[in-house]
This record gives sequence, structure tokens and C-alpha cells, in this order.
Amino acid sequence: MPQLIRALGAWKNPHFNEVLKDEIRQLGMAALPLQQGLSRSSHVSGDKYDVVVLNVAEEPQRILVKAGIFYQGIIAGCSCADDPTPVDEQTEYCVLQFDIDKRSAEAAISLLED
Repeated sequence: MPQLIRALGAWKNPHFNEVLKDEIRQLGMAALPLQQGLSRSSHVSGDKYDVVVLNVAEEPQRILVKAGIFYQGIIAGCSCADDPTPVDEQTEYCVLQFDIDKRSAEAAISLLED
């Protein structure tokens, strides 16, 4: 389970959202369930994504963050020479829930349905 140590350290500070977004970006694509969030394409493309903090709430044991993720996907064809499928990237968007444990900074990450 990934840890968001810097975000936990910035909790209740004015720059929490910026620290959180930066740390989520540093997790990398493999740590996020982006493949499951695809709606316009069939495969995640590239390794860049943008994070938008939508909501932050607090419980006694954890910080709850809802974040929108913008990333790229492609519709993969069969890779045949005569395959007419274009390899154009499509902008994808999904909403993820980050439940950050206040003691360990471990973050449970889940895909939210629209």
C-alpha cells in the first residue's frame, strides 16, 4: 500500500492540496487503478496525469480525499499492417478515493463510480 507521508505532514496546512497532488503524481501510474477507470479507450497510454482535489474530509483515524484524475488512453488495434484503427490518444477522467491513515500515512486507493 503506498504511503503519502508528505501529504500527511501537510495536513491542516494551507498548502495541503498542492503537496497531496504532487505526491499522488509521484506515485506513478502503476499505483493507481487507471486501467479500470477507462471509459473512452482500451489501454492507458503514457505516464503523465493531472490531479484535481475534489473533496477532503476527516475522520478520527484517517483523511478522506476524493480526487479527479485526467490521463490519456488509446484504442489498441491488432497491430496488423492493414489495421485501420488510429492510435490517437483520448483524454480519460476518473475519480479516485484516497483513504490516508493518520498514523502510518498508508493510502488505500479505490476507483469511485460516477
